Amino acid sequence: MRVTITIVVENHSGFKKGLYGAHGFSALVEHKAKVLVDTGVDGEVLLKNMTELGISPEDIDYLFLTHSHYDHTGGLKSLLEARRGRLKIIAHPAVFSKRVALKPHLRDIGIPFSREELESLGADFILSNDPFQFAEGIWSSGEIERSTWDRAVGYLLKDGKLIRDPVKDDMALIIDGKDGITVITGCGHSGILNIARHAQKLMSKPVKALIGGFHLASAKEDILEDVVQNLKAEKLYAGHCTGVESFSYLRCKLGKKVEPLHVGKIIEL
Repeated sequence: MRVTITIVVENHSGFKKGLYGAHGFSALVEHKAKVLVDTGVDGEVLLKNMTELGISPEDIDYLFLTHSHYDHTGGLKSLLEARRGRLKIIAHPAVFSKRVALKPHLRDIGIPFSREELESLGADFILSNDPFQFAEGIWSSGEIERSTWDRAVGYLLKDGKLIRDPVKDDMALIIDGKDGITVITGCGHSGILNIARHAQKLMSKPVKALIGGFHLASAKEDILEDVVQNLKAEKLYAGHCTGVESFSYLRCKLGKKVEPLHVGKIIEL
């Protein structure tokens, strides 16, 4: 069965009139269920783009949260308010951790809503740090095994103390296909090499396509070259936090194997 992935929120608006670009990420996966991956930074943008793309909030079977940063969870409350009935939300148990950044000033960067508020609006959270299949052919990666560099950012606020945040809740959605797997990552905080290797090991199949933010903005050349030499995937669809310069590096080195993302882009696999 074919897989269709529609980019709903991305930094760039693409080429269809009426779509909004906004810093963040969201994508609709249509396989044997409809799974929305992340909700972008803003509910107005999310719902506007869904309407323009012919996607009804009522049709979403599951929401998968790649991690809790605001640019991936900011549209969550609006999505729930636009629906009737409850919505199963797949996430890591640490998704409601208190997350902050220090620059340009101390500020919250985690999910901007409480669990209680979201549950009152219809959220049914399924929290697990282990891999599991939650719909036919669609898996949560669980917590990513890290054997090389990662791209963790920010701090955790615990008992009034700041602790560097390893972003352990960073997970990927995996779509199991006959000849390989498709992997969707929100930001790639676990390290894009770690994510691809973890998914391939988990499913015992090659990665056909890797889609999402690779968190390579401002990455040094040795990291970019490591990606070029060692990222095993047939196609790379890179956007959001990949960074313009880093995307250009990958494109120059890997050619048409690398494609950019924009709102309204449809990927069929």
